[in-house]
Parts: sequence; C-alpha cells; structure tokens
Amino acid sequence: MNKVILEVRAGAGGDEASIFAAELARMYRVFAESRKWKFLVLDSSESGVGYKTLIAEIADPAGGDVYNLLKQESGVHRVQRVPVTERSGRVHTSTASVAIMPMVEAREVEINPSDLEISTFRSSGPGGQNVNKVETAVRILHKPSGIVVASQAERSQLGNKERAMSAIRAKLYEQQQLEEQVRLGKIRRDQIGTGDRSEKIRTYNFPDDRITDHRIGKKWHNIEKILEGDMEPIIKAFQKEENK
Repeated sequence: MNKVILEVRAGAGGDEASIFAAELARMYRVFAESRKWKFLVLDSSESGVGYKTLIAEIADPAGGDVYNLLKQESGVHRVQRVPVTERSGRVHTSTASVAIMPMVEAREVEINPSDLEISTFRSSGPGGQNVNKVETAVRILHKPSGIVVASQAERSQLGNKERAMSAIRAKLYEQQQLEEQVRLGKIRRDQIGTGDRSEKIRTYNFPDDRITDHRIGKKWHNIEKILEGDMEPIIKAFQKEENK
C-alpha cells in the first residue's frame, strides 16, 4: 500500500516523552522526504516542548509499498537518557507509541453517515494561535467506536473532511483486522499498547549510543544519525528477517 496514516503519541515520562515523540515524528518525516514521499501533517497537539500527539499521512507518489517498509515501527518506543532538565545526571526512561495504519479505499470499510459527528473549527498554527478566520479544519467522531480524527492540513473544509475520513477508515480497518485475528485465534497485542515503560518494541539507549529492537534482537549504534532519518539499517534488518 502506497499510503499510510502515521500516529505518534507521547507516553510515560512527561515532557521528556513529548520531546521523544517529536524526535520520532521528525525521524519519519526526514526518512519520507529522503525517499521523495509526501509527508502531510493532518493534526497535532503540542506540549510546548514536543508533541502530545501527531497524525500524518505518508504517501509514495510513485506507488511504492510504504506500509510494508514502515509496518515494523508500530508499537511502544522507549528512550533512556539524561534529560536536559535533570541536574543530578540521572538517566530517565520515557516512551512514545507509534502506529502505522494502511490507507484503505472507501469500499473496503463501510461507514454509516449517521454514525458520524462532524464539527468544524479554525485551523491553528504554532502555539495554538488561529491562522485562519474561516472554520476550515474538520473533526470527525465515529460514535460506535469512539474514534476521533481531526484534519487542518488543507485550505478547504472539504479537503480536510476527506483527509479526516481517510484516517477514520484506516483506523476502522486496523480495528477490523485485529478483531478478525482474534476470531481466528491469532490474538496480538494492540499496536499502541498503553504506552507503559514495560511495553516496548525498541529501546533507544543514549548513554550506550545503542538502539535495540526487542522483537528481532538486533542492535544498532549512532542513535543521532538514525533519529536524523537514516532508518535504512533498521528497515533492511526487518526485510532480512521476513525473507528467512
């Protein structure tokens, strides 16, 4: 699938978790741009130092399989380092959760219009200030599931409604796939989990300059370079595991 919805949420750890969430979001954006993919932020909630949440659409105009390359990123990411605000030099552990959801066609997910609650608001810029006098931003609540998605990326209300609906369909599709796996007896943990420190797929250990993926047991060094968007070593490692 050449389009995905990326969702990054700060987990346990306060401001440090928000900072880490922003670093992960930037890593995915820079990686996407290096591949000449489109990275469009649909909605975000900032904490002042980073992101509480960020939802973006990533698409490859050339038709490449974005989902297959990024699907392994779903889960809880854990960071261990000394925050800049820590005076005693103590290492803190914080988390951020990531979800990679495939964009699906409207015909693949049936949505009853009466199940939707659609509201509009003014789009905002950095710091939450309004940058548009017209209510072009759209927020959609899917009442049966409780899923809420907002989009303020487009200049028109119609464009934002279409973006938000695409994200709603992606979330519902992911939910349906999970329910189907449960029915088949292939129960797996939800992509995002609770964001707790004990739930992790990957640890970014700054004191040792080491990234460890706990699912495949692989380790990489040079954290800063990877967080700057050089994700190729991680992606290639997972591709190698799949081809075994």
